[in-house]
Amino acid sequence: MEGNARWVSGNLQHPDRDPNRRQFVAMKQKPFGSVLSCIDSRVPPELLFDTGLGDLYVMRTGGEAVGPVVTGSVEYGPMTSGTPLIVVLGHQRCGAVEASYKSLRDGKPLPGNLEAIARALRPAYEKARREGGADPVDTMARAQVTLTAANLRSNQDLAPLVKKGSLAVVGAYYSLDTGKVEVLAGAPS
Repeated sequence: MEGNARWVSGNLQHPDRDPNRRQFVAMKQKPFGSVLSCIDSRVPPELLFDTGLGDLYVMRTGGEAVGPVVTGSVEYGPMTSGTPLIVVLGHQRCGAVEASYKSLRDGKPLPGNLEAIARALRPAYEKARREGGADPVDTMARAQVTLTAANLRSNQDLAPLVKKGSLAVVGAYYSLDTGKVEVLAGAPS
């Protein structure tokens, strides 16, 4: 969050981004966090958290949609090297969420494999419909984050790490307008 504050203010440190760091992590990595975020080109986790080479495991899917391979990728850091943090990062004006919302609302499947994203986001769509709100797409984007973070927190392999206190699974939301990341759920105490 300190890195995000630097991003918002423009006082970037650009840590761990030089040939010395590249050499340091060439043989071994130990990122302090894993981020599951959207594919959106405006939401690069390494930049908006002002981190560098070897600092984060980053997985990106449309609308933070998950399946076995993505979940396994998220599990990799905590289960192999003790990475203590997972952040599920949604964002404002998410195109994947908007397309899925419209597809599910109108009963019109998306073309090709895009339909798999809409299917994966159906629980968030249902939650957003129940909750209502002025901007149903934004409500759905936030619901996707909180549902995905909760599912990872209760995952059979990650739940023991969460219970033990060696892993935090945080749901967060990025504002394209301000650059600020807001924690929605799961902040470590």
